Amino acid sequence: MTSTPDYYDTLRVQPEASQQEISRAYRALMRSHHPDIDGGTSPEGELLQIMQAYDVLRDPERRAAYDKQRASAGQSIPVRKVRSPRGSPGPVIRATPVRWESGPWA
Repeated sequence: MTSTPDYYDTLRVQPEASQQEISRAYRALMRSHHPDIDGGTSPEGELLQIMQAYDVLRDPERRAAYDKQRASAGQSIPVRKVRSPRGSPGPVIRATPVRWESGPWA
């Protein structure tokens, strides 16, 4: 199962961070991980992760899509308990697709 990396954790900011806080965190991390400054001791993959995280979080549309994807990843599948038609002891758990109804409440 492929999971999306946590870009907020990569940049070490909160999910509620402003654009200015994200930019500051990105610049500080780039300065501390830059090969000319730290002598090339940081792994190259870490620098690429920082740049990828900033690329997503700096654009409001991409950030909104990322936040939506991140929120939906933690949702659980709804289930309901039903009685077995054969009269077996105890309820049987059956996972079925959810049918959303449209109406004035939607």
